[in-house]
Amino acid sequence: MRPYAIGDPVLEQKISELVDAAGVENGNTDLIAEIVTTALKLHRDAADRGDLKLLNTALKEMRYSMLVFSRHREIPKVTIFGSARTPSDHPNYQLAVEFATIMAEDRKWGVITGAGPGIMEAGNQGAGKGASFGVNIRLPFESEANPHIENDRLINFKYFFTRKLGFVKESHAFALFPGGFGTMDETFELLTLIQTGKSDLHPIVLLEPEGYGYWEGWQEFVDTNLIGPGMISPEDVHLYTITSDPQAAADEICRFYANYQSQRYVKGILVLRLNKAPDEEQLQALNDEFSDLLVDGEITTIPATDAEIADDDSVEAERLALHFDRRSFGRLRQLVDALNDLIEATPREIQLPPPYRDELPERPW
Repeated sequence: MRPYAIGDPVLEQKISELVDAAGVENGNTDLIAEIVTTALKLHRDAADRGDLKLLNTALKEMRYSMLVFSRHREIPKVTIFGSARTPSDHPNYQLAVEFATIMAEDRKWGVITGAGPGIMEAGNQGAGKGASFGVNIRLPFESEANPHIENDRLINFKYFFTRKLGFVKESHAFALFPGGFGTMDETFELLTLIQTGKSDLHPIVLLEPEGYGYWEGWQEFVDTNLIGPGMISPEDVHLYTITSDPQAAADEICRFYANYQSQRYVKGILVLRLNKAPDEEQLQALNDEFSDLLVDGEITTIPATDAEIADDDSVEAERLALHFDRRSFGRLRQLVDALNDLIEATPREIQLPPPYRDELPERPW
């Protein structure tokens, strides 16, 4: 592949010297040099000042968000979405408090919210300051963060798109409560990212009080207007779980990581990293049930690949490999569920997911 460069040897040497002068040896100098090169290319392009302001603000926001979360990589995190307009005496609010309390106190997870009022405040209130993170958006009518977040765990964003990246990048699971346009946007974006393979699989739970009917009505819309005309696959409903039980929601999230750990594509083959691979009899049963996922070949157990060993990428895990069709992500979620069912574990015995490592290396699209 052609190197990414500015096309001026003298300037390229100065970029290299500048990066070296920072005095940081972490193996990332090539990427830092490319970021500097991009900035200088924008300068040479005579980019519009408004465009430069957008890029400058977005980069600064992403950099600070990554810095804040990098201090807490060892903590698995669930993001809670829901209406900012939910009052504190509403059953939705109380359910969010209860769920967040379970996740923080019982399961030892961190809780990320949009840092505002309503369901967001309920999530941080339930988690407490010691387990709360806030990803705030500056709005003319709603800019102050709720009081349940420490300042060193709060990030303020100007742009929704950088804020959304913070949510998705830093979360191992998602819990959505009834809400308005923003909640619907977040729900469908999460499902779109997973359904298209732009994000790894994550557990998604949709919570509401018994008999409330919000997600029930949403599911009717999905069945009638999306599944009925063939706009999504019937199996895509397995990408999420609807429940009114906060304990069941916590179990669903934690159970997702009972055996399944993470995934990676290596030379076009999907590798699923597991705590325990299936035995021969179990593997044959999986091949019989999930052959529709495959372009060709079979689901097999493999050792760590050379690419994973070179990156020291979960090399201790056991592995399955399959030539996945890159379309059937609802069925892939069913395969993960079947793999998790192969082992006995309570929600407190499971191995929690590893911290974020890379932006999906070798993803073939």
